[in-house]
Amino acid sequence: MRAWRRLLPALALSALAALALPSRASAAHLKIAFVINSRSASIDEINVDTHHLIREVPVFREPHHMALTPDGHSLIVGDTVGNALFFLDPRTGVLQRYITMSDPYQLVFSPNGKYLTVAGLARNQVDIYDAQTFKLLHRIRADTMPSHLNYSPDSRNVYVSLQVSGQLLAIDTATGQVEWKKRVGNTPAGVLWHDGKLLVGIMGEGHIAEVDPATGDVTGTIPLKPGTHVMFVTHDGKLIYVTDRESGYISVLDAKTLAVLKSVQMPGGPDDMDFAPDGTIWATLRWEHSIALINPDTFAHTAIRVGRSPHGIWLNTHDPKIWQTAVASSK
Repeated sequence: MRAWRRLLPALALSALAALALPSRASAAHLKIAFVINSRSASIDEINVDTHHLIREVPVFREPHHMALTPDGHSLIVGDTVGNALFFLDPRTGVLQRYITMSDPYQLVFSPNGKYLTVAGLARNQVDIYDAQTFKLLHRIRADTMPSHLNYSPDSRNVYVSLQVSGQLLAIDTATGQVEWKKRVGNTPAGVLWHDGKLLVGIMGEGHIAEVDPATGDVTGTIPLKPGTHVMFVTHDGKLIYVTDRESGYISVLDAKTLAVLKSVQMPGGPDDMDFAPDGTIWATLRWEHSIALINPDTFAHTAIRVGRSPHGIWLNTHDPKIWQTAVASSK
């Protein structure tokens, strides 16, 4: 029995690779929207131009978030319950490999490309890895559900929201030492470094907390809808979109003044989002098992059915590393 169990990871990878094998048409660089279906244990790859499904890549148990490696060669997807990190070719969507990793819920590479920080929500830990070797450098105990994170622009600090205690944690990435831990609000979620300050979505109170990154003190609040969750900056840096998953709203902020320009109802549990080349907003709707393609001017939208409980979404259309790699490969 034990010998059979040792064979399971290899057999699983063989099965996944077979299901994710590319056709000739998919071998070239495609415009792909990667959608992580948490409850379906899969990744849907959708053609950004045609809106058709390219392929469905199965994973082990429950994936949530993803990140592009600093060299642009792999898109990593964290399978939280499966304790695995999957690597996909961001140009074609083809499965490359997987490695074992403890509870990879939220994962973000540092701006300088040296570190990968992983928030282990279920295991109450924050792990800092070497971004090249994926060797664990530091494990920080965080006993109140660490969920979202972001870095300072110089990569010196990583900031992690702790949902149960309502705190924000500041960690020195080089040493793994906690610099401060401060309460910022009831059930904090998304963390964004913006214009010298930290913006933290406070789900339990329906606002964004403005936090001093040096001290952790809350210096102001931006009232929004109940369930304020995650923030996304447009490619031109002019707007910040905020998803309010519980109440079903998407709000738009002026990135310079942080004034709320509008809040539009978007039923279905809007969660993560990304932006297509034509400006269309692609947003996951957790409760409706679909993604919404939203006109940014009118907020009219169409839906594409995906797997159950779609969470993370990322389009390969806007990262220069992807396109440069594709050009180099073709030559």
